[in-house]
Order: sequence, then C-alpha cells, then structure tokens
Amino acid sequence: MIEFLKSLFRSTPEETYDPMKYLIVGLGNIGSKYDDTRHNIGFDVVDMMAKDGEASWKQETLGDIAEIKHKGRTLVLLKPSTFMNLSGKAVKYWMEKKKIPVENMLVVVDELQLDLGVIRLKAKGSDGGHNGLKDIAEKLASTKYSRLRVGIGKDFRRGQQVEYVLGKWDAKEKDELIEIIPKACEAAKSFAAVGLKFTMENFNKK
Repeated sequence: MIEFLKSLFRSTPEETYDPMKYLIVGLGNIGSKYDDTRHNIGFDVVDMMAKDGEASWKQETLGDIAEIKHKGRTLVLLKPSTFMNLSGKAVKYWMEKKKIPVENMLVVVDELQLDLGVIRLKAKGSDGGHNGLKDIAEKLASTKYSRLRVGIGKDFRRGQQVEYVLGKWDAKEKDELIEIIPKACEAAKSFAAVGLKFTMENFNKK
C-alpha cells in the first residue's frame, strides 16, 4: 500500500511534457552586424513565422522568445542570444523551461552543402561541421534531434568559407529568399502539425 501511494506522487520528466507544444529554434548570431547574413537564415525563418502569426518577440533568458498558434499547437519560437557557437545552452534551457520533449524540437539552420533554395528535414545526424549544431548535440548529449537545413550554396573560393557564411546576401540571392524563407516556414509548421515523416516526404522532394 505504501509503495502504491508513493507511485501516485512519483513523476518523471516525460509525464510533465506538453505534447501539443513545440520548440522551433532559429540559429544565428545576434547584433546588427550579422543582419542579412547567410549564417542567420535560421533567425530569418522564425522572424517570418512570428510576423505571420502576429507575435511579438520578448527578450528573455538566453534568447528572444515568441509564441504562435498553428492547428491547435503552440509553437515556441527561439532566437538564442548566446551566439551561434553556444546555441545549445539556450536550446536546453528553453526545452526544460517550456517542458518540451526533444522529439517536439526543430532547429532551423543554414547549410553549405545544399544549393540555395533547397531545404532538407532530417530526424538526426552529425553536425556536419556546423558549430551551432555541434554545441546543441553536446548540451543535449545526443544527435537525435530534428533539424531543418536551409541551403545557402557554396559559391566561394577555397579558404573563403567563413567570409561567405558571414557575408551579406547579394541582390540576386535576396530575390530568391522571397520564396525560400516562406517555404522553410511552412515546413517548420508542418513538422508541428502533421509530424516529421509526412513533412519529410512532402518537403524534401521539392
């Protein structure tokens, strides 16, 4: 009887999770000097999601937060203020604070290995040399978290990768972003609404 009564008050972290709540993390670097740079496309995607959802950003611990509703789900949007290489600290903090399980978390990130305009949703994987993803994996002690990779291309000379990634979009690229960013937003919302598998089937082929 004592063990039974104890079990009534015993809880695990999983039992406190809200299955209808999702964390959508846009990776980037804070500060005006990084605005409109290729490395900040994660910020651009969640910015548009917040705008479309008529949500306001609030400066909170380790990042800016906004919340929108989509098909009965609550999407918590996060822009870490820790700079790209320390993104994991903010991700872990807000997952725990908002009680969001890792399977309900999506990281939106720039990807050099994909042409501009191509997006790919993955359920897990290596960091591929991306320091933001690397830090998230270290803080979560796992690479099994979903990420939406948004292609930025690799039109740079040997040894110029850092300059390219941190460089500003050119006029032609900005024209293409008009379609790319909304497509990434729809993929992120689809992830929350219908799940990983269906979203991968629908968006990875485009």
